[in-house]
Amino acid sequence: MLIELAQNEGDGFISLKEIAARQGISKKYLEQIVPIMNNSGLLLTNRGYQGGYRLAKEARDITVGMILRATEGSMAPVACLENNQELCDRSEMCMALTVWKGLEKVINEYLDGITLQDILDQNQGMVQDYVI
Repeated sequence: MLIELAQNEGDGFISLKEIAARQGISKKYLEQIVPIMNNSGLLLTNRGYQGGYRLAKEARDITVGMILRATEGSMAPVACLENNQELCDRSEMCMALTVWKGLEKVINEYLDGITLQDILDQNQGMVQDYVI
C-alpha cells in the first residue's frame, strides 16, 4: 500500500478502492491496516468526494523499519530485548545476550537504511506487486 502511494505521490489522495485494484489486495485488508499506518504518522487521510490516502512524509523519509515497527512491533530477535528492556532475570549473566543485541543492531540498521524511495529507485520501470 505504501509503495503504491509512493509511486503516485504527486497524484494527491488515492482511494483504497484504487489501491486495492492496482495491487490486487483486498480493500477489507487495507481497511484494517489503514488505522495502524495513520496512527503511526505514515499516512494522511482526506474524507469526502476527493478523499483517500497519501503519505504523511516523503518516500525518502519513510524507512522499511518504520513500517515494520508500526505493523509488527519490535524487531528484537528475542523477547528480553523488546522495547529496550532486559526483562530476563539472568540478563546480567547471559552469555548469549551480546549475540542477540548485535543481531538486533544489524536488523535495525538494515531496515532503517532502506526507504520507500530506495525501493522505487531500485525497481524503476518494473511493474510491482509489493505489500508493506
